[in-house]
Formats: sequence, C-alpha cells, structure tokens
Amino acid sequence: MVDEIVAHARAELPNECCGIVAALNGSAVKVYRATNAAASPLRYEIGPRDLIRIWNDISDNGWALEAIYHSHTKSRAYPSQTDINLAANWPNAIYLIVSLENRDEAELRGFRIVDEQVEEVGLAIS
Repeated sequence: MVDEIVAHARAELPNECCGIVAALNGSAVKVYRATNAAASPLRYEIGPRDLIRIWNDISDNGWALEAIYHSHTKSRAYPSQTDINLAANWPNAIYLIVSLENRDEAELRGFRIVDEQVEEVGLAIS
C-alpha cells in the first residue's frame, strides 16, 4: 500500500495528491485515491463526491477510516500549518505525508494531530 500511495503522489505532480486508508482492527486494508479538488502544489482538499464514495465503501465493508494521506511536492514529510488546521476536521485519523522533495527517494511518515499538537507515529510496514 505504501507503493500505491507513493505512485499516486508521483502521478499527481506537480500537484499534491490525497486519499484515505481504511483499516480493520488497526490494520490497513485498502487505499482510496481521491482527487485533489484544490488542484494545488501547496495544499489538498478531498472533494465531497470522493469523500462520500469512500465513506460509503468503508462503512459498507465494516472498516474504519484510519488515515488521510497527501503529498508534499517540494518539502519534507512533516505537517504544514495548513495541514494542522485541516486536521481539526478529523482528529482521530492518522495523517500520512509522502514527501517528494527528493524525487529519487520518497519519504512516508505518519502523524497524529490533535488540538494543533503534532506527534509522529510509527508505521508498521510489511
């Protein structure tokens, strides 16, 4: 699934990509690509149609929204102030950021962002 997220990030250049990861019992089961409605290299916005489509599928399968992912096209994998502000909408989600700052080697990191406090979380990738 990491490869899928990184491929999505590369495919959306020069803009940021975005999407959602569903989980069952804390283990990722599916990556949902979404369209960046902002169509921007500086921010992301999951459009309402994508959000409804994804939310319905997650719900129909009895899964949980585990993570929201997006890319940073020219900066490190760390939440920007814009990312921190957006996180107020989904405080229980993990925020995955894939950095394409180094085009040859993407970096993926995860964060919890609650009350504007950023805490990195370890990612178990198998």
